[in-house]
Amino acid sequence: MYLVTDDGVVMFDTPWDTTQFQPLLDSIKTRHNKNVILCLATHFHEDRTGGLQYYAQKGIKTYTTRQTDELSKRRNMKRAEFLIDKDTVFKAGQYTFQTYFPGPGHAPDNIIIWFEKEKVLYGGCLIKSADDRDLGNLSDANVKEYAITLEKVKAKCRKPKYIIPGHGNWINTSSLEHSLQMAQQLRAKN
Repeated sequence: MYLVTDDGVVMFDTPWDTTQFQPLLDSIKTRHNKNVILCLATHFHEDRTGGLQYYAQKGIKTYTTRQTDELSKRRNMKRAEFLIDKDTVFKAGQYTFQTYFPGPGHAPDNIIIWFEKEKVLYGGCLIKSADDRDLGNLSDANVKEYAITLEKVKAKCRKPKYIIPGHGNWINTSSLEHSLQMAQQLRAKN
């Protein structure tokens, strides 16, 4: 996902395929005549952080949480230039958005992005598309906490107009509730 602002473009997460790093920047520049100024990864998996080093070398400010950085460092993965220690409000152009760490779920460090004024929730891989039949990659998931974490997201992000999952369709705003139901079922099985 990316956000076009008066000051430039903010990218949320990066491609993991190295052949897509520059084409994405080129596409954004062609489509919006703006440069990417900031990139924020929502957890340590490669499909979120793979391009951080490349984008930092291009002069784009890259951010992750300190927890994401620790996990990335331990696993010898790409790391951001700047670290955030707590839930943080960013301002870019005419928009304000907030990072929020609700707890472990898909990954121990997953954060969401909340645009309170616009009521837009970017859930990263924590929230699955309403079309998904399962919670996807659970190799780093906290099965017992996943549902609790999603309940915290529901409490924080009231009445979102749009919910954008990390993968898949974002047209259906029931994706948060759908993800919660799948997390509750998964917890009940374990």
